[in-house]
Amino acid sequence: MKQDTPVATAKPNFIRRLYDWILGWADSRWGEAALFILAFVESSFFPIPPDVLLIALCLGCPRRSFRYAAICLGGSLCGAAVAYALGFWAWNAVDHWFIPAIFSEEAFRSVGDLYNEWNFWAVFTAGFTPIPYKIFTLAAGVFHIDFVMFMLASLVGRSMRFFLIGWLIWKFGAPIKTFIDKYFNLIVVAFTVLLIGSFLLIRYVF
Repeated sequence: MKQDTPVATAKPNFIRRLYDWILGWADSRWGEAALFILAFVESSFFPIPPDVLLIALCLGCPRRSFRYAAICLGGSLCGAAVAYALGFWAWNAVDHWFIPAIFSEEAFRSVGDLYNEWNFWAVFTAGFTPIPYKIFTLAAGVFHIDFVMFMLASLVGRSMRFFLIGWLIWKFGAPIKTFIDKYFNLIVVAFTVLLIGSFLLIRYVF
């Protein structure tokens, strides 16, 4: 008689294990340092957004939500500046670390096309929405986007994203977590479309 083959228990994939490991820092006294580092490395190559740890830390201590948002912003902007420098001065030496391991050549080139037309709005949209910010930070350096404009757009986009999360948890506490998990990305995308649409309307109609 043929015996049934045991079904192997599926192991959590790498991203899920990484996600859980990041959440573990929320209960550590090094949580703030971990948040800064996570936001720093996410700006160039890390796959997990800092929002994960930011939400966990804010839920643990809502009255410090804006402090955590500021730490997250600082790490992200520092990481963006380093990513820009890598793209500007060292891309030919480091490009194989990123393509195709982190993003495709086609995606990278398409960002360059966006920069030709949108500049500030391209960076702002990547900083505020779920669009992979890391592609835009590196591409900004490779395509020699104005650094001051790049950092200003990053400041606006990242500030709005992180401080919105901090404010929601400070205002509504733990019950807002489900809302953020389910609808936050949809809301920021809709808001960005509305904002840029309004800008275009003013620019081309009035």
